[in-house]
Amino acid sequence: MASVTDYLRFIVTLTAVVDPFLAVPFFLAFTQGRPRESSLKLARSITLTVFFVLACSTFLGETLLEYMGASLPSFRVGGGLVLLLMALAMLNAEAGSVRQSTAEANELEAGEVGGVVPLAVPLLAGPGAISTCILAAERGGPIHKLVVIGCIALVALVAWIVLSKAHYISERVSRTSLNVATRILGLLLAAMAVQTMAEGLRELLPGLGG
Repeated sequence: MASVTDYLRFIVTLTAVVDPFLAVPFFLAFTQGRPRESSLKLARSITLTVFFVLACSTFLGETLLEYMGASLPSFRVGGGLVLLLMALAMLNAEAGSVRQSTAEANELEAGEVGGVVPLAVPLLAGPGAISTCILAAERGGPIHKLVVIGCIALVALVAWIVLSKAHYISERVSRTSLNVATRILGLLLAAMAVQTMAEGLRELLPGLGG
């Protein structure tokens, strides 16, 4: 098993990647005019989907990489690059095309999708979150993966609290404040992304460590 510090780092990184605060405006736009019970049901469905997708990635991700012939060090570099692109978008208080394409955003605004897609996937549980979970899971055995699943459940719980209180948050917290929170998470994510890429490059090119 990894250390407590590693698990805390994973929780912080995954929270920054998922960034439920960024999803608040999209959630409010989609649920506008809906009864509160319907909004709460959608928030529950979204967070359960996020948990299920990330939990499956934790257990099946490494096997999928082996099947594709991709090494974990190369995946660290690629995954770190994805996280860095997301972080740069978050520093501009934007979702970014890695998290959600323009077409997906237009479908959501037009009410042409059910809400779970694309709010859960790919807005919250997108390539960055999946990569983060796969990289975290490769550090140990079954017990370690179960602890990682517990960390994912904690992040999903935070996302559920934020989404279920989205209307309350919008009434008491300005858009500027939400953007500030997103930028802070983006800064943390950028640091984690660079660290992830550096670890992958050290494994791919051992001479860099000297």
